[in-house]
Amino acid sequence: MGTTYTRKQPIPYDVVDRDDLYQTRPHTSTRRYRSYDTIDDPAMLQATLVQRRRSSLQNRRTNGVASNAVTSSHRAVRYEEDIVPPRRNHDRNKRTFIASLIIGMLVVVALLVSMVLLSSWWLGFQDDMHYGYPRTSHLDAVVGHGDSPSNRTHFIFINLHGHIQVIEIPGGDPAQTHIYTGPTLYGSGQDRIPVTGEIAMDKGKANLLVHVGSQEFLLVNDGTTFHPK
Repeated sequence: MGTTYTRKQPIPYDVVDRDDLYQTRPHTSTRRYRSYDTIDDPAMLQATLVQRRRSSLQNRRTNGVASNAVTSSHRAVRYEEDIVPPRRNHDRNKRTFIASLIIGMLVVVALLVSMVLLSSWWLGFQDDMHYGYPRTSHLDAVVGHGDSPSNRTHFIFINLHGHIQVIEIPGGDPAQTHIYTGPTLYGSGQDRIPVTGEIAMDKGKANLLVHVGSQEFLLVNDGTTFHPK
């Protein structure tokens, strides 16, 4: 009896042109082809298993109808993504604008209040520097009460805690001092209103006009003293 030789090795990619994959018997001229599907050797199966690259699969998919469907759906998703963010950005910009507007209004109100307070403080500071406290001012004039250009009459205008007083020292003689009482001021901060005076000539007589803030009153000169009008 003859000996049958069987050779097993990994099947390459082209199995048609390999003679060593055939089983040869010396007693017959018939050669039996061993099918690729009937190979049971795990080593051969493992050797013949070739994994196709992912890039080639993707290239094939993108060349067919399925790739068009995927591309269309992908474009649809991208289109929706392109539309939705502007709406969100519009709402976000709207909320940001409203918040900025409210903050801006609060800042403007705060600035206005600060300016008013600062202006009031500055005016009070100037009055303190110029008139002191209590508010006091002075005037020298010739009014015909025993005075002369060389010895003028001295007037002192005082806002003493809201009570307006005018002190006259005729010709610089303290023994002839007269005190005239003016109006009384009521309310908060009235004691800080400056008081000033000036001479108002009327028919040859030097009357005394007293200014209390935006108000004023007149002391009429009768030749020897003053009387409220």
